[in-house]
Amino acid sequence: MPKHTQNHLDPRQPLVVDTTKLPRQPGATRALKRVVPAPPDLGLELISVPTGSDLELDLSMTSVSEGVYVSGNVRGSLSGECGRCLNEISEPFDVHIAELYAYAASTTEETTDEDEVGRMQGDLLDLEPAVRDAVVLTLPTNPVCRPDCPGLCPECGVHLDDVPADHSHDDGDPRWAALRNLSRTELPLAASPQDPKKMIEE
Repeated sequence: MPKHTQNHLDPRQPLVVDTTKLPRQPGATRALKRVVPAPPDLGLELISVPTGSDLELDLSMTSVSEGVYVSGNVRGSLSGECGRCLNEISEPFDVHIAELYAYAASTTEETTDEDEVGRMQGDLLDLEPAVRDAVVLTLPTNPVCRPDCPGLCPECGVHLDDVPADHSHDDGDPRWAALRNLSRTELPLAASPQDPKKMIEE
């Protein structure tokens, strides 16, 4: 009885691969090149691979004694927004994957935890977890449109690239802001200087 239970793989899913044509003799190799649609939620909050966009798989499958070793590159496009200025980000990515998929009832399958290596289901293997890990682990949690992006002005929200270098909202001590909005005629009488002569006569 298998040590681990898995959801049944659907061979019609784009990232599920049928290895029937790969000989089980150790050392046998077969290329895997295909373009598939990206699965949902492939990325982070601010940057990700658009769902359904092209993922280019350029992989090699090699039979080993314990299963099938898959290695190679996955390419595609990222879309998101800059964490400093909120401008749109669109750029390519190219990540490397290397994953062993253990045969059912093999020593590796029996002696490793489920998240340590992939698992074969008959002749099928699922590339999605490996692709997801490889892509997500390379993404920055706070992406920027360029390394020196100055971001937005914290006071008015304007992009700092669009204003002079001396752009400022320094109004001095905020405790006096209300008084600066008053005209001289509106100042309290107590704030007006008294006539020195009148003070002497009193």
